[in-house]
Amino acid sequence: MSKFITFEGPEGAGKSTQLQLLADYFQEKGYNACFTREPGGTDIGDQIRAALHDVNNTAMHAITEILLYSASRAQLVAEVIKPRLQQGAVVVCDRYADSTFAYQGYGRQLNLATLQAITRFATQGLKPDLTIYFDLPVEVGLSRKQQANQTGEGELNRMDRQTVEFYRRVRRGYLAMARAEPARWLVIDARQPIQTTQEIVRRHVEKMLAQSHSVRQKQEP
Repeated sequence: MSKFITFEGPEGAGKSTQLQLLADYFQEKGYNACFTREPGGTDIGDQIRAALHDVNNTAMHAITEILLYSASRAQLVAEVIKPRLQQGAVVVCDRYADSTFAYQGYGRQLNLATLQAITRFATQGLKPDLTIYFDLPVEVGLSRKQQANQTGEGELNRMDRQTVEFYRRVRRGYLAMARAEPARWLVIDARQPIQTTQEIVRRHVEKMLAQSHSVRQKQEP
């Protein structure tokens, strides 16, 4: 029943909270599941994450940024995601390649075709079966992020210090990708109550897993 699910969203959308709630649910159900994150998820990836998020690295070039994200992703795919999928697990990742297209492609305005080529190489062509995007107006997300930082509940990193217009481009990018691949994407309004949002996530994930199980049974002799 191996499936690859990714969570995407802007600043303050609450995707990490939703990821934890889904992890708790999967544990209750006894699913064979693996939860990981980007950038990071491996010892090497965590070292790259520290460099990417260091607020002192203001001189980091956009090309350096994309290559570092891709390096972390390549390690995660090779070391964690592909092996667990081969073992039949459901792998859920907090961010994946779509973050690169949204932030470095639409946000930084780097060439999308180039980013796609780099990403195919780094991921060995691995794409998610389902991408859940928690959508939120930019101003709402930034306000939530600021409140979390003030209460010590959030992490303020280098990517949190961009312009409002940058984040608007990122959001437009996410929505454009969702429109281009509606069968893969689930867009959820992140302004809803946390539990309401989680119920939508669980319902959609359970439906996908049930369909996968049904197809596998039909294929078995």
